[in-house]
Amino acid sequence: MSHLETADEFHARVAAATDDEGRLAVAIELMPGWDIFPFELDGLRIKPLQDMLDAEPPRTGEDPDECPCRQPEDPERAARVVWSIERWQLKLLDMRIPLAVILQPRAHHDLADLPDDLASEMGRLMVAVAGAIEELPSVGRCHVGRYGDGGAHLHPFFFGRPARMPQLRGSTLLDWEENLPEVPEVVRLANASHVGHRLVERLGGDGPAWEA
Repeated sequence: MSHLETADEFHARVAAATDDEGRLAVAIELMPGWDIFPFELDGLRIKPLQDMLDAEPPRTGEDPDECPCRQPEDPERAARVVWSIERWQLKLLDMRIPLAVILQPRAHHDLADLPDDLASEMGRLMVAVAGAIEELPSVGRCHVGRYGDGGAHLHPFFFGRPARMPQLRGSTLLDWEENLPEVPEVVRLANASHVGHRLVERLGGDGPAWEA
């Protein structure tokens, strides 16, 4: 007998666990009970469960011809390239942690259809990017994430978790991030430049676009 659930069955099972207002109970023995959880529990509520959609919402680039990778390069985005080689680019993000970047293939692929040769390259690149980020004196660890709910072009994230700030460990880093003060641009660019130069030393390619 198959135990694979349909999307409707999963939603129905979750909905059956809600209260009269359609809310799930806060699982205080799990993430909210961690010492890294950024919010106080008094008054904390989970939003009411919404109805299912008829289909997954379309993402930017679902039609490859409309993906930004097939369009003329945006000058502002081009100016944020930390490092590049023939088939990959590493781009700087404006976030409130020491450094946040995304790695993207130049050709249009998502994770599930990435050809074997690019998949092999990506593994080596991810190791090199994480290692370079963890050299930064303000970084304690490099977190790596892949979500892909907004864009159909592969873009794994690399987040430099601030060093020696135990509340910012783990999966709640991004909950803290939006509430931190802005990182000065000169600091962000210096951190990104270090990573770009280290990747050039290790892998070749071109360094930060703003230094070209």
